[in-house]
Amino acid sequence: MAEQTTKQNAPNAVASMVLGISSLVFGCLYVGLILGIIGLILGNKAQRTYNEHPDLYTGEGMIKAGRITSIIGIILGGIAVMWSLVALIIGGAGSFALLELLSQYAGL
Repeated sequence: MAEQTTKQNAPNAVASMVLGISSLVFGCLYVGLILGIIGLILGNKAQRTYNEHPDLYTGEGMIKAGRITSIIGIILGGIAVMWSLVALIIGGAGSFALLELLSQYAGL
């Protein structure tokens, strides 16, 4: 009788997918960028493990979903960071202009 082995999910496949989805949920916060990066690293690691032993593991769909959602989360997090920097620069320049106007009117 032949032994029947049950395949298990590739290591880090579920973690990659959960982190990728979380990076989408928290994409407008800085945490989404961090979760996306970690999810992509774990997804790449899971993909390598799966490619080395495809007969031992399942979960290729979860690996792809985790990697894709992590990439989208990284993009959204990067846009949020850039948007914050632009707002900070514009707000900082506006603050200096406001202080200059106030100092002119106050006679300082």
